[in-house]
Amino acid sequence: MIHWCRIFIAFASLVASLIGCAALPRNPVPPELTAEATIPEMPEVRAWAGRVSPAMERDFEQSFRQESPEDFPPGADGIVHYAHLALSGGGANGAFGAGFLNGWATTGKRPVFKIVTGVSTGALMAPFAFLGPSYDGALREFFTTIEARDIFVIGSIGSILISFLRGDSLADIGPLAALIARHVDGKLLRNIAAAHERGRRLYMATVDLDDQQFVVWNMGLIAASGRPKALELFRKVMLASASIPIAFPPVFFEVEAAGQRYDEMHVDGAVAATVFLHGGVFRPALIRDRAGFGAGREDIFVIHNGQLSSDPSPTPRSLRGITARVIDASARAGVVGALFFIYGFAQREQASFQWVTIPQGVEIPGTAGFDPQKMSELYEVGYRAALAGPVWHADPPGLQEQASPP
Repeated sequence: MIHWCRIFIAFASLVASLIGCAALPRNPVPPELTAEATIPEMPEVRAWAGRVSPAMERDFEQSFRQESPEDFPPGADGIVHYAHLALSGGGANGAFGAGFLNGWATTGKRPVFKIVTGVSTGALMAPFAFLGPSYDGALREFFTTIEARDIFVIGSIGSILISFLRGDSLADIGPLAALIARHVDGKLLRNIAAAHERGRRLYMATVDLDDQQFVVWNMGLIAASGRPKALELFRKVMLASASIPIAFPPVFFEVEAAGQRYDEMHVDGAVAATVFLHGGVFRPALIRDRAGFGAGREDIFVIHNGQLSSDPSPTPRSLRGITARVIDASARAGVVGALFFIYGFAQREQASFQWVTIPQGVEIPGTAGFDPQKMSELYEVGYRAALAGPVWHADPPGLQEQASPP
């Protein structure tokens, strides 16, 4: 997340509470119908986190019927190891994750992932990571060549104020929509669909502001749906997952409820969770065991595109300085909480848990935002870290640290 955006979001929220803002017209889902709202012609492509979804359970059970032993071979003990990859948010810091994935592939030890999840900048990385090393070049290009102008356009201070008082965001993210459209084309969608039909699953997340829920989207099912609007919907979910509220406009999805069409307002999934595994919409091991698909074990890998602590320095006695520190501290606490949540799930399911973060002492883009030079440097940090091992953290922050083998 860009530094000035974080500060302005906090300031804007305060001002809004004091002066009030006129609302732009829209056609929201009536509150009593929110639970039944679906995407027209694709009713089973999403679920609400924290609630078991029968549709997601059925789809994941189907994934075991579809998978190939070439992708998920049984070990000598007859147990199939299923690698799950969770990609966090982090804005321009996604360059670290891109480099790490590419370095991991270079070692020859990067597995085929059963599940890939992404939120915010992780959602922008996820399709490339899901499709494997053949898309490593595209992943590198995406995270080492873009600039701020490739993400958003912002006007003068006067236009920002007008946008704040009369609009729904401070910046125009037409450039990001165009960037996504350039990379996510018909060929990529067909490749996602093919991987889905081989038993692999790709999930992204957004936040529905109307019911304030974390929404998990089954991106492979969208790709494989064959619907005319599948490509448009796929791109919109990616855009919504990376749309920082207030700074960037929300993304609207047309939905259907009780035979009528309405709109839902969605923003960056990192508002609710900086990283997620499957949002609690199903339990992989339970589904596999219940359907009798044999012995399996989940190996969970988390790539955190950020740092969990920073070097101490005096906080300026100013609104801007205090706001920045509070938001940074809150964001880091959110990451720690997410890591503990995934770790708890891994413990219950007897799955392995491994995560990596940007090493302390490494300068991250921060206030420089989407600077190609700094992102290229961070990409190299990630690449070298993976090429050297990689060495993973096997316990969440604060517990006894152990280094797991690559």
